[in-house]
Amino acid sequence: MKADADPLINATGIAMSFGRRQILSGVDLAVRAGEIVALIGPNGSGKSTLARILLGVLKPDAGIVTRQAALRLGYVPQRLPLDTVLPITVGRLMSLTNRVDAGRMAEALAEVGAAGLAEATVPELSGGELQRVLIARALLRDPDLLVLDEPTANVDFNGQIALYELIHGIRDRRGCGVLTISHDLHLVMSATDRVICLNAHICCEGRPEAVSRHPAYVALFGARAAENLAVYTHDHDHDHTLHGEVVPAPPQHDSHDDPAAQTKEKTPQP
Repeated sequence: MKADADPLINATGIAMSFGRRQILSGVDLAVRAGEIVALIGPNGSGKSTLARILLGVLKPDAGIVTRQAALRLGYVPQRLPLDTVLPITVGRLMSLTNRVDAGRMAEALAEVGAAGLAEATVPELSGGELQRVLIARALLRDPDLLVLDEPTANVDFNGQIALYELIHGIRDRRGCGVLTISHDLHLVMSATDRVICLNAHICCEGRPEAVSRHPAYVALFGARAAENLAVYTHDHDHDHTLHGEVVPAPPQHDSHDDPAAQTKEKTPQP
């Protein structure tokens, strides 16, 4: 990713209120191709609301969202209400909103490590399997920007690590931009190119290791959260086949490894 590349999506001065409650105030955010951005913050900080605004589902009270022409978006929601009385199969779920042939469906499921699940019913899936299926469903759109709202919800720790490795692999293979929204700080902070810390306004943003030491982050999450972040680091030292097998990755230069990277502190809007 080139640092000066035009953003896939760019939000400027976003503000949103529900009744008398200010949800977002003066939020600026941009995501570029080939970049993984993590939007973190406590519950109620406005993360999901901002995601809906970026996706065009909600219209902000103020601010502008611009997208590249013909931008293709893939979205993995935080919750997916499904009727367990009449359970649907994975194949039916994958084709609910768009017709897709069996070959493309099988390729998408294989890419996320869920090959062979097309005939399974959704209630039979584990939390990790369901997330992989939802990611595969989003990939059917061949997205330029993939937006994942709490992608590791209801997934155990090992499954969380595997999902973030999967997200890295998707970015590396497809070159798409990725925006993850989460409060799973341990993994998100160390498996991301850039972190944006949100609490109605943007408190700080930058490289994960720098944000974790930023006073605004420590004030929001506490010193212990900052001390315990180095749980998992993805070094891009391997790739995955379509069947999930680990294979050596060719050597490559990572333009993100700049020790001089700094965080930017954001001042809350009045």
